[in-house]
Amino acid sequence: MSLLGIDIGTTLCKAAVFSAAGLPLASAQREHNILHPAPGYAELPVREIWGNVQQIVSEVVSACSADPVTTLAITSLGEAVVPVTNARHILADSILCFDQRGLTHSEALARDIPAEEFYGINANLIGPNFTMPKLLWIREHHPDLFDRADWFLPVSECIAFLFGAEPCFCDSHACRTLLYDVFTRDWSPRLLEWSQLPRGKLGRVVSGGTVIGTVAGQIASELGLPANVPIVAAGHDQCATALGCGCTQAGMAACGLGTFQCIAPVFALPSDRLQMFRFGLNIEHHTLPALYITFLYNQAGALVKWFRDTFAGDQRGSADLYARLNAELPEAPTKILVLPHFAPPVWPRFIPDSAGAILGLHTHTTRGEILKAIMECATLYLLPGVEALANVGQPLETLVAVGGGAASDAWVQINADIFGVPVLRPRNPEAGLVGAAMLAGLATGTFRDAAQAASTMVQVERRFEPDQANHGLYVAKSQQLLDLYPALQRFLA
Repeated sequence: MSLLGIDIGTTLCKAAVFSAAGLPLASAQREHNILHPAPGYAELPVREIWGNVQQIVSEVVSACSADPVTTLAITSLGEAVVPVTNARHILADSILCFDQRGLTHSEALARDIPAEEFYGINANLIGPNFTMPKLLWIREHHPDLFDRADWFLPVSECIAFLFGAEPCFCDSHACRTLLYDVFTRDWSPRLLEWSQLPRGKLGRVVSGGTVIGTVAGQIASELGLPANVPIVAAGHDQCATALGCGCTQAGMAACGLGTFQCIAPVFALPSDRLQMFRFGLNIEHHTLPALYITFLYNQAGALVKWFRDTFAGDQRGSADLYARLNAELPEAPTKILVLPHFAPPVWPRFIPDSAGAILGLHTHTTRGEILKAIMECATLYLLPGVEALANVGQPLETLVAVGGGAASDAWVQINADIFGVPVLRPRNPEAGLVGAAMLAGLATGTFRDAAQAASTMVQVERRFEPDQANHGLYVAKSQQLLDLYPALQRFLA
């Protein structure tokens, strides 16, 4: 009796099987590339992803045949949706959040509905990174595609649909659309009316941990799964990651170090919601009842990958490449400033016409210094948001670092030093997979409640304490980084 978690990210598909006692039994992953069919465009190759998911599921299922999978749950990145038909055919690739299409539509929305009023419905700051502007762009520029699509589903719900589940939207994904009322927990009549988008193309909204169908017989047979395996909605990957970090109560925060770095604090719904709005903090459903979550995020691991491909491209086949690059990092904080706008930043506001910058280079600057500066500044970019959280009564007390970047002791320590709080690293840093498996277990009775699921599935491997001297240096460097974009803005368009 084992639990299968599937996590679909911006550049990786991952699957892992866990025993009911929380032991990892098998894992597999496949990488995919972001497509750039035109300048400013960024898309997910969804057909390739569906093929990759089938491969990795088959691989992990065959590796644990002695403990067959009884339930699976799927989580994925937010905002992106996939046009599909009732016959379960993918019609097109999926537009990513940092794709620049949809800007004119988000600007029109912002003109028509005041930001504070809008926040009272959807609890987000309007921007083109969300789903609604992308759907409006598709309807305007590809009306035939829009009309042929029976459903527009988030990536994980799309993959669940292809497995055999009903078409639906997990509430944590619905929050990312700009079409959902966070407080009534349903599609917003006001926002649907403004956009003229048909509710019938979105499916019903379900909570995280809801069983949404079973794996179809033919697919189960092809992948080696037992018959009638329940499929559980796990929703937005950042919410599943927070759960997989053990963030089951207010006051805890996940620190995802993946393609994006995302700080995700968990909290009860504040009495003064507009105070969150004033600091640019969104409110989204957590995967657990009565809990909410906010996100501070921007590209981070994507910048490290860029560095790897640009400065160590000839060594990409080396199994220990990241370890060797990390060994080159200096111990002390660097004085190099990196503006992490290599792709349009999406928090706290979308900036479509910016670009990255690296300042403070000398002829004696080393490769390791540049890499560490990228890690530092990608993380420093989020510090003002962490400080704002404290101002609204949600101070960070402990972070839990997960994701591929959490394997780097140096980067985890950088986070502890920048935010000035201890950072825990779980024994299994792939918290999105762990969180999905926890939801699979909660949905089908393997775990009594979230506390039992966390105590079973999440064990701390190491605690990183902040260096307060370094923290002071980073606070000063944060102010320099805040000044950087305004000073360079006219050169980066």
